[in-house]
Amino acid sequence: MKKHRLSTRLWHWLNLWALAVLFMSGLNISNAHPHLYWGQWGFDPRTAWLNAWTFPGWATIPGYYSLGDARSWHLLFAWLFGVGLVVFLLIALANRHLWRDIVTRRKEWRWAEIRGDIAAHLRLDFHHGTGKYNFLQKLAYGLVLFILLPLMLLTGLAISPGSDAAFPWLIELFGGRQSARSIHFVVAWSLFAFLVIHVVLVLLSGPIRQIGDMITGGRSDEAA
Repeated sequence: MKKHRLSTRLWHWLNLWALAVLFMSGLNISNAHPHLYWGQWGFDPRTAWLNAWTFPGWATIPGYYSLGDARSWHLLFAWLFGVGLVVFLLIALANRHLWRDIVTRRKEWRWAEIRGDIAAHLRLDFHHGTGKYNFLQKLAYGLVLFILLPLMLLTGLAISPGSDAAFPWLIELFGGRQSARSIHFVVAWSLFAFLVIHVVLVLLSGPIRQIGDMITGGRSDEAA
Protein backbone atom coordinates (compact mmCIF):
# COMPACT_ATOMS: atom_id res chain seq x y z
CA MET A 1 0.00 0.00 0.00
CA LYS A 2 1.14 3.53 -0.75
CA LYS A 3 1.96 5.93 2.06
CA HIS A 4 0.58 8.83 0.00
CA ARG A 5 -2.26 8.35 -2.47
CA LEU A 6 -1.84 9.65 -6.02
CA SER A 7 -4.44 12.38 -5.40
CA THR A 8 -2.46 13.64 -2.39
CA ARG A 9 0.82 13.68 -4.30
CA LEU A 10 -0.61 15.45 -7.35
CA TRP A 11 -2.30 18.08 -5.21
CA HIS A 12 0.81 18.59 -3.07
CA TRP A 13 3.02 19.50 -6.04
CA LEU A 14 0.36 21.40 -8.01
CA ASN A 15 -0.56 23.40 -4.92
CA LEU A 16 3.08 24.20 -4.21
CA TRP A 17 3.53 25.44 -7.77
CA ALA A 18 0.31 27.47 -7.71
CA LEU A 19 1.02 29.07 -4.33
CA ALA A 20 4.58 29.97 -5.34
CA VAL A 21 3.35 31.84 -8.43
CA LEU A 22 0.47 33.41 -6.48
CA PHE A 23 2.82 34.60 -3.74
CA MET A 24 5.39 36.09 -6.10
CA SER A 25 2.82 37.74 -8.38
CA GLY A 26 1.06 38.98 -5.23
CA LEU A 27 4.27 40.73 -4.16
CA ASN A 28 4.29 42.51 -7.52
CA ILE A 29 0.67 43.56 -7.00
CA SER A 30 1.51 44.74 -3.47
CA ASN A 31 4.21 47.00 -4.89
CA ALA A 32 1.49 49.06 -6.58
CA HIS A 33 0.29 50.27 -3.17
CA PRO A 34 2.20 48.67 -0.28
CA HIS A 35 -0.10 50.00 2.45
CA LEU A 36 -2.77 48.07 4.33
CA TYR A 37 -5.98 49.36 5.89
CA TRP A 38 -9.08 48.12 7.70
CA GLY A 39 -12.61 48.75 6.49
CA GLN A 40 -13.98 49.43 3.04
CA TRP A 41 -11.67 52.20 1.88
CA GLY A 42 -8.04 53.17 2.23
CA PHE A 43 -5.92 55.63 0.27
CA ASP A 44 -3.72 57.64 2.63
CA PRO A 45 -0.57 55.80 3.81
CA ARG A 46 -0.73 57.84 7.03
CA THR A 47 -3.88 55.93 8.03
CA ALA A 48 -2.50 52.47 7.17
CA TRP A 49 -2.04 49.91 9.92
CA LEU A 50 0.96 48.53 8.02
CA ASN A 51 3.25 50.06 5.45
CA ALA A 52 4.77 47.03 3.75
CA TRP A 53 8.04 46.81 1.91
CA THR A 54 8.61 47.31 -1.79
CA PHE A 55 9.75 43.92 -3.01
CA PRO A 56 12.68 43.53 -5.47
CA GLY A 57 12.21 42.14 -8.96
CA TRP A 58 13.93 38.82 -8.19
CA ALA A 59 11.14 38.06 -5.66
CA THR A 60 8.24 38.91 -7.96
CA ILE A 61 6.45 37.53 -11.02
CA PRO A 62 7.05 38.99 -13.51
CA GLY A 63 10.56 40.09 -12.56
CA TYR A 64 9.75 43.71 -13.31
CA TYR A 65 7.00 45.97 -12.04
CA SER A 66 3.79 45.49 -14.04
CA LEU A 67 0.45 45.54 -12.26
CA GLY A 68 -1.39 44.26 -15.34
CA ASP A 69 0.95 41.32 -15.98
CA ALA A 70 1.07 40.41 -12.29
CA ARG A 71 -2.72 40.34 -12.12
CA SER A 72 -2.86 38.07 -15.16
CA TRP A 73 -0.47 35.60 -13.55
CA HIS A 74 -2.37 35.86 -10.27
CA LEU A 75 -5.76 35.20 -11.83
CA LEU A 76 -4.55 32.24 -13.88
CA PHE A 77 -2.98 30.44 -10.94
CA ALA A 78 -5.81 31.40 -8.60
CA TRP A 79 -8.04 29.14 -10.71
CA LEU A 80 -5.52 26.30 -10.44
CA PHE A 81 -5.27 26.84 -6.69
CA GLY A 82 -9.03 27.13 -6.09
CA VAL A 83 -10.13 24.20 -8.23
CA GLY A 84 -7.28 22.04 -6.93
CA LEU A 85 -8.17 22.76 -3.30
CA VAL A 86 -11.85 21.93 -3.76
CA VAL A 87 -11.13 18.71 -5.69
CA PHE A 88 -8.53 17.57 -3.16
CA LEU A 89 -10.82 18.19 -0.17
CA LEU A 90 -13.67 16.30 -1.84
CA ILE A 91 -11.42 13.33 -2.60
CA ALA A 92 -9.89 13.43 0.88
CA LEU A 93 -13.39 13.38 2.38
CA ALA A 94 -14.43 10.48 0.17
CA ASN A 95 -11.37 8.32 0.98
CA ARG A 96 -11.45 9.41 4.66
CA HIS A 97 -7.90 10.80 4.51
CA LEU A 98 -9.00 13.92 6.40
CA TRP A 99 -10.81 12.02 9.14
CA ARG A 100 -8.20 9.26 9.50
CA ASP A 101 -4.98 11.28 9.24
CA ILE A 102 -5.65 15.00 9.82
CA VAL A 103 -8.51 15.47 12.28
CA THR A 104 -7.29 15.45 15.89
CA ARG A 105 -8.93 13.34 18.59
CA ARG A 106 -10.05 14.59 21.98
CA LYS A 107 -7.38 12.62 23.88
CA GLU A 108 -4.66 14.32 21.80
CA TRP A 109 -5.62 17.67 23.32
CA ARG A 110 -4.64 16.58 26.83
CA TRP A 111 -1.75 18.67 28.13
CA ALA A 112 0.35 15.59 28.89
CA GLU A 113 -0.04 14.43 25.28
CA ILE A 114 0.78 17.87 23.86
CA ARG A 115 3.80 18.25 26.15
CA GLY A 116 5.09 14.83 25.11
CA ASP A 117 4.64 15.72 21.45
CA ILE A 118 6.57 18.96 21.86
CA ALA A 119 9.35 17.15 23.73
CA ALA A 120 9.62 14.57 20.95
CA HIS A 121 9.93 17.30 18.33
CA LEU A 122 12.67 18.99 20.34
CA ARG A 123 14.54 15.66 20.28
CA LEU A 124 14.02 15.64 16.48
CA ASP A 125 11.80 12.57 16.83
CA PHE A 126 9.15 13.19 14.18
CA HIS A 127 7.84 9.64 13.84
CA HIS A 128 6.38 9.12 17.32
CA GLY A 129 2.73 8.27 17.88
CA THR A 130 0.51 5.54 16.50
CA GLY A 131 -1.01 7.33 13.50
CA LYS A 132 0.46 8.58 10.28
CA TYR A 133 0.97 12.07 11.72
CA ASN A 134 1.63 13.19 15.27
CA PHE A 135 -0.43 15.86 17.03
CA LEU A 136 1.60 18.91 16.00
CA GLN A 137 1.62 17.75 12.39
CA LYS A 138 -2.14 17.25 12.45
CA LEU A 139 -2.59 20.66 14.04
CA ALA A 140 -0.42 22.39 11.43
CA TYR A 141 -1.96 20.58 8.45
CA GLY A 142 -5.47 21.14 9.80
CA LEU A 143 -4.80 24.86 10.25
CA VAL A 144 -3.53 25.11 6.67
CA LEU A 145 -6.24 22.96 5.05
CA PHE A 146 -9.29 24.19 6.94
CA ILE A 147 -8.42 27.81 7.76
CA LEU A 148 -5.51 29.38 5.87
CA LEU A 149 -6.10 28.00 2.37
CA PRO A 150 -9.88 28.64 2.43
CA LEU A 151 -9.21 32.15 3.76
CA MET A 152 -6.81 32.79 0.88
CA LEU A 153 -9.46 31.71 -1.59
CA LEU A 154 -12.32 33.68 -0.02
CA THR A 155 -10.37 36.90 0.61
CA GLY A 156 -8.97 36.66 -2.91
CA LEU A 157 -12.52 36.53 -4.28
CA ALA A 158 -13.50 39.46 -2.06
CA ILE A 159 -10.76 41.75 -3.38
CA SER A 160 -10.89 40.66 -7.02
CA PRO A 161 -12.16 43.17 -9.63
CA GLY A 162 -15.93 42.99 -9.95
CA SER A 163 -16.45 41.47 -6.50
CA ASP A 164 -18.72 44.35 -5.49
CA ALA A 165 -21.31 43.08 -7.96
CA ALA A 166 -20.60 39.34 -7.77
CA PHE A 167 -19.83 38.83 -4.08
CA PRO A 168 -21.06 41.82 -2.03
CA TRP A 169 -21.89 39.53 0.90
CA LEU A 170 -18.33 38.25 0.92
CA ILE A 171 -16.91 41.76 1.21
CA GLU A 172 -19.30 42.46 4.09
CA LEU A 173 -18.27 39.19 5.75
CA PHE A 174 -14.68 40.43 6.03
CA GLY A 175 -15.68 43.94 7.08
CA GLY A 176 -14.82 45.68 3.81
CA ARG A 177 -12.54 45.30 0.81
CA GLN A 178 -9.50 46.74 2.58
CA SER A 179 -10.01 44.42 5.54
CA ALA A 180 -10.16 41.47 3.15
CA ARG A 181 -6.97 42.70 1.48
CA SER A 182 -5.21 42.95 4.86
CA ILE A 183 -6.30 39.44 5.84
CA HIS A 184 -5.18 38.17 2.43
CA PHE A 185 -1.72 39.68 3.02
CA VAL A 186 -1.39 38.26 6.55
CA VAL A 187 -2.53 34.78 5.50
CA ALA A 188 -0.13 34.78 2.54
CA TRP A 189 2.82 35.43 4.84
CA SER A 190 1.49 32.86 7.33
CA LEU A 191 1.56 30.26 4.54
CA PHE A 192 5.09 31.35 3.67
CA ALA A 193 6.11 30.83 7.31
CA PHE A 194 4.49 27.38 7.26
CA LEU A 195 6.43 26.51 4.10
CA VAL A 196 9.75 27.53 5.68
CA ILE A 197 9.06 25.46 8.82
CA HIS A 198 7.83 22.55 6.71
CA VAL A 199 10.99 22.54 4.57
CA VAL A 200 13.24 22.77 7.65
CA LEU A 201 11.48 19.80 9.28
CA VAL A 202 11.73 17.78 6.07
CA LEU A 203 15.47 18.48 5.95
CA LEU A 204 15.82 17.40 9.59
CA SER A 205 13.78 14.22 9.21
CA GLY A 206 15.35 12.71 6.09
CA PRO A 207 14.74 14.78 2.94
CA ILE A 208 15.59 12.07 0.39
CA ARG A 209 13.05 9.62 1.80
CA GLN A 210 10.43 12.30 2.47
CA ILE A 211 10.61 13.82 -1.01
CA GLY A 212 10.83 10.39 -2.59
CA ASP A 213 7.68 9.27 -0.78
CA MET A 214 5.83 12.37 -2.00
CA ILE A 215 6.88 11.56 -5.59
CA THR A 216 6.47 7.80 -5.71
CA GLY A 217 3.95 7.33 -2.89
CA GLY A 218 6.26 5.34 -0.63
CA ARG A 219 5.11 2.25 1.23
CA SER A 220 2.80 1.97 4.20
CA ASP A 221 0.55 -0.52 5.95
CA GLU A 222 -2.31 1.89 5.33
CA ALA A 223 -2.72 4.18 2.32
CA ALA A 224 -3.13 7.88 3.02
